Amino acid sequence: MKDQKKAEALAAERMQLLAPLLAEGLDPAKAREMKAQICKQTGLSERTLRRYLASYRSEGFTGLKPKGKGRQPSEEILPTAVLEQAILLRREVPGRSVAQLIQILEWEGRISPGQIKRSTLQERLTACGYSSRHLRMYAESGVAARRFQQRHRNQLWQSDLKYGPYLPLGESGTMKQVYLVVFIDDATRFILHGEFVPVMDQRLVESAFRQAIQKYGVPEAVYFDNGKQYRTQAMTRICSKLGTRLLYAKPYSPESKGKVERFNQIVDSFLSEVALEKPKTLEQLNERFEVWLSECYQHKPHSALPDKQSPETAFRSDKKALRFMDPDTLADAFLHSEKRKVDKSGCISFMNRKYEVGLTVIGCTVEVVYDPADPTELTIEYEGRAPWRVREMEIGQRAGTRPALPEHLGASMTDTSRLLEAAEQRHQQRKQREAPAVTYRRVQAEDGHV
Repeated sequence: MKDQKKAEALAAERMQLLAPLLAEGLDPAKAREMKAQICKQTGLSERTLRRYLASYRSEGFTGLKPKGKGRQPSEEILPTAVLEQAILLRREVPGRSVAQLIQILEWEGRISPGQIKRSTLQERLTACGYSSRHLRMYAESGVAARRFQQRHRNQLWQSDLKYGPYLPLGESGTMKQVYLVVFIDDATRFILHGEFVPVMDQRLVESAFRQAIQKYGVPEAVYFDNGKQYRTQAMTRICSKLGTRLLYAKPYSPESKGKVERFNQIVDSFLSEVALEKPKTLEQLNERFEVWLSECYQHKPHSALPDKQSPETAFRSDKKALRFMDPDTLADAFLHSEKRKVDKSGCISFMNRKYEVGLTVIGCTVEVVYDPADPTELTIEYEGRAPWRVREMEIGQRAGTRPALPEHLGASMTDTSRLLEAAEQRHQQRKQREAPAVTYRRVQAEDGHV
């Protein structure tokens, strides 16, 4: 390629696509899943992605640079009239492939079989602005993507999950991948909270959200993607109680969350550095990440901020007041609720633990309200009764005394059986209804006839 800068920029773009696939210890199933996701987002074929990987592993960064095509197609190879007809065919049905365009032109007798190569026609269509990618961009529904930025801190928060390194966290030291959950302020690019977690779980996302609120106040709005860790009923209830507007990005549009996506790219440099130290635990990894975040991002000048301020300075110097909540109200906002059926011993099983809720609700389905951060104490709600708190049941060496049966559940004292009395009364009624059977032999004998 003649333009060396353009070649390096294209190679750098390809390198960013391949970066998740180059992680050490990546299992084949996860690699296939990531390849399919990259192909879906970029429109590349899996064959092209494999070619990029092979070129990088054999030649390094240089292998990702596009190779020169030798000679350029001349006017004689692709006449103007033929190009105009190809453009007309593409405009009629934008989904037509280059091979289909050539086939139609051959069938119509405008070109001879084998006269034009697909690469030649594709290059000329791209130069004229009629490639399938160009037309797909205009055919997509919705508004055009534009840059946006809030004016003050805490007006909008963004969050995302990022694949992290592999750590020996499994049984017998098997390697397991960890994930980074991060919350970023839209106006100042300040990282409100970020930590590596062992699994992609909604409770860990909510925990990070809660810690960010405890440190920097309640945001006016939050902006998430459509991952199952964010699009939950619990998150909707949390934001409703906090008075925070809950927004979700359009599916398959990572550009709408550009700020947090850009930060994820910056984190790649940290992952490259920390891989040299090979941390063994999450605590060691998070300690290193906290130091790196403070020195290499939070206090570093940011080109997108006024006067190239650092995110820390921009957030601290903003005049917009922070809105905090008292601990009880905040804890109530993050409560979860689930239904459980009480067994015959007056207990429920919850999160692999036993809780004694009482004999008066045996066989009933109760509502369990709990704090995911502290499941040792639960609140039980049941219709017609005031909520009550229960703690995890401790099983001792001796059986406890069984509670006395409530008075309204005890046996009623009586001297007679209502069932037998009712049966006797019904039997007498049946006998009265049944008339004696008529015997004609008896009637004839009484009249003197035999």
